[in-house]
Amino acid sequence: MKPKTIDPVMKILEKKFPASTTTLNKMRGKADAFKILISCLLSLRARDETTEVISANLFKIADTPEKIIKLPTEKLKKIIFKTGHYNKKAIALKSVSKEILEKFNGKVPKTYEELISIKHIGPKTANIVLAFAYDKTVIPVDTHCHRVPNRLGWVKTKFAEQTEQELIKILPKKYWKEFNSIFVQFGRQVCVPISPFCSTCPIKKYCKRVGVKKFR
Repeated sequence: MKPKTIDPVMKILEKKFPASTTTLNKMRGKADAFKILISCLLSLRARDETTEVISANLFKIADTPEKIIKLPTEKLKKIIFKTGHYNKKAIALKSVSKEILEKFNGKVPKTYEELISIKHIGPKTANIVLAFAYDKTVIPVDTHCHRVPNRLGWVKTKFAEQTEQELIKILPKKYWKEFNSIFVQFGRQVCVPISPFCSTCPIKKYCKRVGVKKFR
């Protein structure tokens, strides 16, 4: 059954954290799938504004699988340094580019199954590519999109993959495209993992605060 709080919560968050302001939404319909994929990989544990700048800098030099592969690893690390975890990310970018080139003729695949067959691409990244590059109706669920619905009491799950399946059942499709962008912003700025800002939260009257022991 669809929780009664979904519509009011989504309406409030859509105004407070518009999806159109995020890096990936700015790229929707404008950038190719490879750029969206690379931006997504760079965005892991990085601020959105940092991802936007670093992605743009990288694409000036290397915006195809071939160019990423040819780019010296140390130079790549230097370019993406500010996104954090640059050693692991450099390895991932090189590996993903190589697989796309060798297995998919240099084209980012358009199916979920093919995307997750590529090393370093998980369910969330695959769904982000499908949603933002190919306009597929899916719900990309990361740590924020998993944590917040659980705190709200919309779902009761342990893993992001389970949350995705539950959200598919209860979240109206009109919210699917913007859900990730809105909840990532909200999760980073207000409903943070430890001591969320409940006292100033715009949707506090709709939240059950499941699992929240301390808040600000």
